[in-house]
Amino acid sequence: MGMREGSTTRQWSSPHPILSKLLHSSSGSSGSSINFSSAESDDVFSEGEDVGSKRRAFRKSRSWKTYLTMVHWSLRRQGSWVQLAGHQGNFQLSEGGEVLKLYCEVEAKCLDSLMRDALRPFVPQYHGCVTRGEHCYIRLEDLLSGLRRPVIMDCKMGVRTYQEEEVTKAQTRVTLRSDMYQKMVKVDPTAPSVEEHKQKAVTKSRYLQWRDTTSSTSTLGFRIEGIMMEDGSIQRDFKKILTLAKVTEAMLYFTRSQLDILKAYHSRLLALSEALKNSLFFRTHEVIGSSLLFVHDHSSKASVWMIDFGKTTPLPDRLELRHNIPWAEGSREDGYLIGLMSLITSLSQAISMASSQQEESCGEEQSVA
Repeated sequence: MGMREGSTTRQWSSPHPILSKLLHSSSGSSGSSINFSSAESDDVFSEGEDVGSKRRAFRKSRSWKTYLTMVHWSLRRQGSWVQLAGHQGNFQLSEGGEVLKLYCEVEAKCLDSLMRDALRPFVPQYHGCVTRGEHCYIRLEDLLSGLRRPVIMDCKMGVRTYQEEEVTKAQTRVTLRSDMYQKMVKVDPTAPSVEEHKQKAVTKSRYLQWRDTTSSTSTLGFRIEGIMMEDGSIQRDFKKILTLAKVTEAMLYFTRSQLDILKAYHSRLLALSEALKNSLFFRTHEVIGSSLLFVHDHSSKASVWMIDFGKTTPLPDRLELRHNIPWAEGSREDGYLIGLMSLITSLSQAISMASSQQEESCGEEQSVA
């Protein structure tokens, strides 16, 4: 989909060879170095999303047939975007630079604590709750307010996306799930064991732990959930990106190899790393299913925010987590810092590659002159 009529199209410099492949892949090339689609996505970026048709459908019905993990078009303020991070019906549009998210007691308690923590500058401002009709909503800062045609990336953090309680319950109530078996087979027919193939079913515990091994969650401590480019096009499900080199390629695609944006993101993550060291909240909570939301626009405004705390739970008294070691059942370690360091390293590599590209371009220009 192209830009809205009357908008200004930014002219990008000649991309890095790797970036060229990535840009080509977004148009459907089967030979691209990154595969943007696979059989399943937890938080469901709508595959093959037709943004224009979604906007028209939303104008008519005010409802979603599918749901996005990050953003949708704001009807009240044409040209602006509203952050989303959840299921259909979980969000309401609001005014005054706020987003209303369906009330979750766990998340509300986390946000209330974070407003008094060292991490406050890295999370959306929390303004309490409000009731609309029969539902209660959390009032959150609209992180995209003031940005024109924002470019957005959602990275789910940690070495696992399920809570320990989910594994415990699944092991206590051992139930064979044919639906989860079908999901496994759809992604990898060789994943189930001989016995599981025979039963045509797997346990939930088995499925949860296997699922995270199919993405960079288990290897790098995070995975890219999706990217929305400035024209509204959405790339979803980067589960086949398993190495740091591939993540770096995705970073170059996401930022169009713009050095100022890459450096801004790198600085923001370094600052977040320092804040996490001083955060009492972080030391005393198991952070599961939370994301880092990367946002920038054509003016090179760029920032990173911690979002989604619906599965973040406090630890028992006097227990603290390190967040930088692999998870072992019962340890409650989430590996959040493993993911953060992977992202910082990837951005460093992307900066180096973008710098080389810029130097090569300058050298070519001087030669021509």
